[in-house]
Amino acid sequence: MSNKRDYNNEFHNTADHQYVYNFDFDIMHRYFMRAMSPFFVNQENCLELGSFKGDFTKRLLANFKKVTCIEASGDAIKIAQEKLNNEAIIHHSTFEEAQLAQKFDTVIMTHVLEHISDPVSVLKKIREEWLSDNGYFFVICPNANAPSRQIAVKMGLITHNAAVTPSEKEHGHHITYSLDTLERDATQAGLKVVFRTGIFFKALANFQWDKILKTDIISEEYLEGCFQLGQVYPDLCSSILLVCKK
Repeated sequence: MSNKRDYNNEFHNTADHQYVYNFDFDIMHRYFMRAMSPFFVNQENCLELGSFKGDFTKRLLANFKKVTCIEASGDAIKIAQEKLNNEAIIHHSTFEEAQLAQKFDTVIMTHVLEHISDPVSVLKKIREEWLSDNGYFFVICPNANAPSRQIAVKMGLITHNAAVTPSEKEHGHHITYSLDTLERDATQAGLKVVFRTGIFFKALANFQWDKILKTDIISEEYLEGCFQLGQVYPDLCSSILLVCKK
C-alpha cells in the first residue's frame, strides 16, 4: 500500500489514552445497532467501512447475511478474521484506493470519519460508488459536545470542545465532529440527511465508565435511561449519528 500513514501503529494505546475502551465494545456498540436498525431495509448485505478488529463486524454478521468490510490495517484484519472465523469479506485497503464491484443498500461507518484527512472526498466516493440508489448510509462519530468532553474543557485538560488532543492525533484523528460540522461535510458530499440523533447521554469519560462498569453501581435501567435521554438531548451524547441517502 502506497500510503505514508502507519495504520497498524495508530490503533496502539498511548501513555494516557486507549484507542478503544470496554465502554465502546460493551455499551456503545449495542446502542449503535439499536439506533441504526430501524432503517435497515435489506439485510442481504452490508458494507462496513473500517472493521478494526471485528468486534462491531460480529454484530453486523448477526443482522446481515453477508458483510463486506474495508480496513486499512493489516494487523487489525488478521485479528478480525480469526475472531470472525473468516465469515466477513475484508478488503485490505484505504477507502481512497478501494475498488468494489457492487453497491450496497446498507453502508456503515462507525467512529472512522474523524480519522480521514479529506472526509468530504471519501463521503462523495461512498455516495457515487458504493451506496445503492435506495440505500442508507450510516455515519457515527464521537461528539465534540459530549458533557464528558465539555467537563474536560472546564478542567483545563483540553482547550475547546472540538479540539484534537495529542493522543487523538497519534490515533489518526483529524477532526472532532459535532452535529453541525458532521452534517456540513455530508451535505457538501451530496448526501441527503434524512435523520440525525445522538447516542447515549454521557457525562463520564470512557476510562471512568470502564472503572464504574466493574461495580454494581450502574444498572441496565440506568443505561437505558442514558440511551433514551440521548434522544431528547442529541447534542449531549457520547456519539452522533446521521442517516443519509443519495
